Amino acid sequence: MSLPRLPQAAKLVIGLFMNQRELIHPITDRLKKCFGAIDMVSPWFDFSFTDYYESEMGTPLYRRMLVFVTLIQQSHLANIKKQTNAIENLYAQKGKRSVNIDPGYLLRERFVLATGKNYSHRIYIGCGIYADLTLVYRNGGFQTLEWTYPDYAEPRMHDFLMRVRKKYIDDLKREKLND
Repeated sequence: MSLPRLPQAAKLVIGLFMNQRELIHPITDRLKKCFGAIDMVSPWFDFSFTDYYESEMGTPLYRRMLVFVTLIQQSHLANIKKQTNAIENLYAQKGKRSVNIDPGYLLRERFVLATGKNYSHRIYIGCGIYADLTLVYRNGGFQTLEWTYPDYAEPRMHDFLMRVRKKYIDDLKREKLND
């Protein structure tokens, strides 16, 4: 019989994409006010994998990933998505977003994103939000799934998330030492 227990804390990772790179500074400041200090920042990634967002956000689009110091409870992901949606709305112009903010979390074994869109592989987590299992960690690296977004399947993204995973494991060890 399995016994219920609290899940391990997770590393908060927030992806942003926008076509105006200068928005990164005020948006990062707002995210820090909500979620605390930033631990790691990715390089800019080209976001040319889809034209889905062109009519709303224009082109070219660029992605940047922010990783936060404070570990989160996995159960907080829906509320975090609600907060990031509110920040998106602050920067919207004429009903169109200037930035897309994708919060998620990383564990040793997986990378999960929050979304407001239902689909067969997504699990409802409350507040109108679903959890999307985006990548799994197997055989020494992150593996894509048939539904993984192309920008998260890119090798440079995997390299960055591997560095995040290493930092997360170090954080857990340090936390255990402090207990």
